[in-house]
Amino acid sequence: MRVHHHWHGLPPEARGASVAMGNFDGVHLGHRSVINLARRPDTPLGIVTFEPHPRQVFAPTATPFRLMNAEARASRLAKLGVDRLYQLPFDWSLATLSPEAFARDVLADGLGVSHVVVGEDFCFGQGRAGRAMDLAVLGNRLGFDVTIAPLLAVNGTEVSSTAIRQALTDGRPRDAAAMLGHWHRIEGAVIHGEKRGRELGYPTANMSVDGLHLPRFGVYAVKVDILTGPQTGSYMGAASLGVRPMFGENRPNLETFLFDFSGDLYGHHLSIAFVDFLRPELKFDGLDALITQMDSDCARARTILRDL
Repeated sequence: MRVHHHWHGLPPEARGASVAMGNFDGVHLGHRSVINLARRPDTPLGIVTFEPHPRQVFAPTATPFRLMNAEARASRLAKLGVDRLYQLPFDWSLATLSPEAFARDVLADGLGVSHVVVGEDFCFGQGRAGRAMDLAVLGNRLGFDVTIAPLLAVNGTEVSSTAIRQALTDGRPRDAAAMLGHWHRIEGAVIHGEKRGRELGYPTANMSVDGLHLPRFGVYAVKVDILTGPQTGSYMGAASLGVRPMFGENRPNLETFLFDFSGDLYGHHLSIAFVDFLRPELKFDGLDALITQMDSDCARARTILRDL
C-alpha cells in the first residue's frame, strides 16, 4: 500500500483511484461496507482520510477519543487490500475550505479521483456544511462518481465509532468486537516500567495508551501478537489497564502478561486484542492478596481464551 500525505503534486500514477472517504477510526464493519463499495475492477482502491483526526483540531483539549492511532489504522487498511492511502494533513486551511472548494481542489484537481464512496452521515467543508448528497451533486459537475453507503446496524445497534467507544467504556469488548468485525486492539512499543510484575512472578510488557480512548479500567483476557523482533508470533495473556492504585500511580498504563513466554520485548511492537473483561481495577491489602488475585485472573483468562 502506498501512502500519500498531501493532495498537491501527485504523480499521474497516484491519481484516478476509486476511494472511500472518512476518518475510519477503528475500521469497523460500517467502514468496511464503505470500502467494499469503492472496489472497482481494474481501478486502484484508495482511502481518503485525515491526520490528525479533525476532532483533535477542533477540540485539542478534549479527552482522548481515538480507537486507534494512524499507524494501526494504516496497518488495518492494508490488510483489507487498499492500494493507496491518502492521509491528508488536517489543519485550519483544510478545515476552512468550502464544500465546493474541497470537492474541486482536493478530490478532483488534487487527487484526480474517479469515484468516491461516503457514508450517508458524511459531512465535509467549512462548518460541516456539505452533506453526502451535496458531494454527489458536486461530483457530477466535477467529473467523478459518488456512491452513498447506507448506515450499518449489528444486533439492532447502529455501527459507529461512538457506539464502539461506549461498549469499551462499559467493559463490553465482545460487543465492541461485533461492531468492529475484529477484536479491539491497542498497538505500540514496549516501554520500561517499574518492573514490579517481575518481582511478583508476573513479568509484564508495558505500553503507553496516551492519546487513545481507554476501555474500562481493569483486567482483561487478551490475545497478543508480537509484531517485531525475533519472537514474533501470537500468544495468549492477561492484561491490566489502569492507574495501578495499589502503588499510588495516576497515569494510565497497559501491562500485559504473556502466557508461556520468556524473553526481552523492550522496544518491540505488540498488538493487544481485548477479548473479555475479567474484573475492575482493585486496591489490595497487600502483595500476597494481589498475587492470589493475579493467579485467579490468569487461570480464568486461560479458560476463556482456550474456548475461543
